[in-house]
Amino acid sequence: MLFNSPEFLFLFFPVTFLLFHIARRYLASRVALAWLTAASLFFYGWWDPRYLALLLGSVAVNYATGRALAAAGPGRRPLLFAGIAFNLGLLGWFKYAGFFDRLVEAVSGLDLGWAQQALPLAISFFTFQQIAYLVDISRGQPPAESFWRFLLFITFFPHLIAGPIVHPSIVLPQFARLATSEHAADGQWQQRFAIGAFLFSIGLFKKVVVADGIAAWADAVFNAAALGQALHVGAAWIGALAYTLQLYFDFSGYSDMALGLALFFGIRLPINFDSPYQATSPVDFWRRWHMTLSRFLRDYLYIPLGGNRKGPARRHVNLLLTMTLGGLWHGAGWTFVLWGFYHGLLLAAAHAWGGRRRSAGGAQSALRRTAAILGTFILVLLGWVLFRSADIGTAGRIYAAMAGLPAAEVATDVLSGQLGKAFQVLLPLTVATLCLPNAYCIVGWLRPAVAGTLIARRLAFAATARWATATALILTVALMHLTRVSKFLYFDF
Repeated sequence: MLFNSPEFLFLFFPVTFLLFHIARRYLASRVALAWLTAASLFFYGWWDPRYLALLLGSVAVNYATGRALAAAGPGRRPLLFAGIAFNLGLLGWFKYAGFFDRLVEAVSGLDLGWAQQALPLAISFFTFQQIAYLVDISRGQPPAESFWRFLLFITFFPHLIAGPIVHPSIVLPQFARLATSEHAADGQWQQRFAIGAFLFSIGLFKKVVVADGIAAWADAVFNAAALGQALHVGAAWIGALAYTLQLYFDFSGYSDMALGLALFFGIRLPINFDSPYQATSPVDFWRRWHMTLSRFLRDYLYIPLGGNRKGPARRHVNLLLTMTLGGLWHGAGWTFVLWGFYHGLLLAAAHAWGGRRRSAGGAQSALRRTAAILGTFILVLLGWVLFRSADIGTAGRIYAAMAGLPAAEVATDVLSGQLGKAFQVLLPLTVATLCLPNAYCIVGWLRPAVAGTLIARRLAFAATARWATATALILTVALMHLTRVSKFLYFDF
């Protein structure tokens, strides 16, 4: 079930929302949370009921492991390793068995007979969340109070499918407060509903109007390159730019919708995007893009590897390893591995350059900041070519065309005269992502960048009739574009 599908918008969510608040007001908060857990399991099972057993089994094993870790004392490390191995083994079998089989066959000629498995929905996300849960318990954090609370933490439908990756210490206490508080005692629900509706509407608009509206240009270019066709330089750049914007508006749209939906149930999830294309360096980009994944990789991989504690050379190695594994997490393919390695190189270079800049001193001028933003945007765009390409050959053909080096004497005009129209649409979208404040700046959750401070101040959100009207208008336009239902891009990862 997709957030942008009619069955979700007009059946599942209204029924889940109404019965949750009826139960919380007239029965008990614990009954409301039980209903929310059941609804979340139904939401997951709607995709394929067979994998509901896999999800429940994973949750049960991790809950039991967490309780055992809490009681184990100093000798808990083997138990922690066993829990992590279970989670990574489950993820590895379903996501990487076919990739590993092809790798072994290419190197040794041995066919292991491991066919690529059907990827269970959300396995990458709930695996990382449960690993974080076990590691935190091993570091002294308390386990979930009950299995049912832990089950809701993992399966809570707003974040279940594509994040944000939720840290247990952030969400479990919120569920505990909901379970013990009376409905009438909380006077913040009106504000939460208003912000939730605004974020959900903005996210739906991003997905169905913007991301889906420009997807055809990206698909045309990358599909043509995958078929071996050479491209004109303009078409290659338009395709790369279209995908750069499509991925951002699609995934950030999902995250906006997730945070908005969670607020309807009194839960505030962590922000996942902070205007990442306004970043001034690759380091800044990863502080703004898929922020919960970045924090996970930092806290549970980069720092345990040694982080920056063992000198610059070791830090660069740790960055390369962390980002390469982060790329592999996104998909079982060499393009993802190379994309992660590419960003590891960018981060290592940025840290080295940043160290020299700090030693030289001096403030960053407006011109330098603008150049830094544009330069970072181009570097990220080049990386997305690898991320989107079906294979390395596809990426190579697009890079060659972007450099003005077509692989054939006559390049194919895959956009059929649409370059002008595409440019007229993509240019304003690019300017918006580079300059305007995001929705979290407008609602006051984030401080806007320098360029967007005045606009964000003028657009400061409040639970008023004016903002209710604006939200309704945004939602109406989005609903009018629901001519077809397309899945979110990160469902594939």
